[in-house]
Parts: sequence; structure tokens; C-alpha cells
Amino acid sequence: MSRRIAVLAGDGIGPEVIAVGLERLDPSWEMVPIDAGAGRYLRTGDTITGSEVDAIRDCDALLLGAVGDPRVPDGVLERGILLRLRRELDLYVNLRPFPELGIVFVRENTEGLYAGVGECDEVHAFETSVNTRTAIQRTAGYAFRLARTRGDHLTWVHKTNVLTYAGGLWRAVVEDVSTSFPEVSVDYLHVDAAAYHLVRDPGRFDVVLTDNLFGDVLSDLAAGVGDGLGAAASANLHPDPQTRPQRCVGLFEPVHGSAPDIAGTGLADPSAAIGAVELLVDALEQEVAVT
Repeated sequence: MSRRIAVLAGDGIGPEVIAVGLERLDPSWEMVPIDAGAGRYLRTGDTITGSEVDAIRDCDALLLGAVGDPRVPDGVLERGILLRLRRELDLYVNLRPFPELGIVFVRENTEGLYAGVGECDEVHAFETSVNTRTAIQRTAGYAFRLARTRGDHLTWVHKTNVLTYAGGLWRAVVEDVSTSFPEVSVDYLHVDAAAYHLVRDPGRFDVVLTDNLFGDVLSDLAAGVGDGLGAAASANLHPDPQTRPQRCVGLFEPVHGSAPDIAGTGLADPSAAIGAVELLVDALEQEVAVT
């Protein structure tokens, strides 16, 4: 089947490792280059344009290299490109597998403290954690369906003893969703306990379900326990073709940074980019199987 893949090669080592990843794709597929990243921002002040987002919508998937440059202030590219695409394409599942550990993280990808709600002045700064039943429910449903195809075990992670409002809603929704999956065993860990056990006994985990911030931190910890960030890849998905608002199934990326200090030296490890391509192909094959 012919495919159209958007390619945002990124900054630093991004173009190098993405070029290696692209060699693993069917050469008959159409590649649609997206010129976004630090270089374009420094030239024009644009992160990613509405027309580029629309072009990505009309592709089957987006392969994205790392973005980042020390000349660009923190958060500009992350919010202007990554978080914008996750939000506008409604990529509500962040999937980070660690085959070497036998663990896969399912992270709610559009809300929490990364929702971009807050305010700041010279004295106060407020970040608001946004949590809705709809977002938690659809992410939890994906995680339970995934657990059913693996070891029938799911661990959900939060900090319910301190974050009582968000944690309480997460608990209620996860418990409700679990009733539809009686074959899946479920346990809960506070995030600090989960971090401890990931280091001491990673074999106790299979599918880990958590929110945006905790998923970001814990999955990087898992990378450190496993083969390292240089080998870690992630998928940002809207996995249900019946509700997806566009053709694009998701954004697939290596987790490591742009590493501008080694760009062009031949030292960049393309393992994570290759892993991202494998996740992309798997997602498209699952689409065919479902339809």
C-alpha cells in the first residue's frame, strides 16, 4: 500500500539519524519534508505554520527528529512544535516501549501540567494540571487493551496521597475502565515508589499507565535502567481510526535530544530513529489489520 510520510528532520543530529531511519521505509512511499525547527525559527521567528500542520494532517504519519538548539530559549520549540502537534492532532497516547526491560509506558499525552494553562508575573507562577474524565478514560482504555495482548498486568502510577483532586479522578476512571477487562490484573503505585521499583525490580512491571508529567520522567528513568536514551523511541498516537480527526495516525520520534555538540562528527547513534520507524510501520500495519 502506498503511503505518504511527513518528515521533520529536526536539529543537530536529527537529520543524520532520521536519514538512517528512512532507509528502513518502503522506497515507493512518498516523503513530505516539513521545514520546522531551530534553524527556521532563528531565520523567521516561526516554529511551525498552520499550513505545515495541515500538510501533516494529510499524511499517514509524521517521523520527527530531535528539535533543540542552545540559541533558542527553552520551551519555544517544545511548545511551538511538539506540544502543538500533540494537541492539534489529538495524539492522546504517548507510547514508549522498552523491550530490553519488558516494559511499555502508556502516558496520557494532551493534559496534566503540560496542557499549557497557567500564568506568571515577577512574584508568582502558576501551572495548572488539567485532567478530564474523557482524556483519562480513552488513554486507560488503550492501556488495558494493550495489557490484554501482553501479560495481562497493568500498573497505574500517580501521587494520589498528595494530588488528591487529579489523583482521585484518575483512580475513579481507572477503576471504572478496569471492570471491562476482568482478565487484566491491576495494581497502583505512587510515582516515587514506582521510580524506586523501576531501578530495583523492573521485572515487576509490564504495562505502566500514568499521566503526562509522571510518564515523561519515569520513561526517561526506564531508559537509564535499560539501553539508554540513545536507543529509546516513542510514538504519539491517536490509535482509533473511527474518532481520529485526520489521516495522520501519529508522530514517531527518537527520545534523545538534538546533541548539537556531536552533529556532523559521525558519532550519532541512529538506534532510536530506527526504533521510531519500526513503531511507525507497526502502527500503519495495525491500521490495515483493523480496517
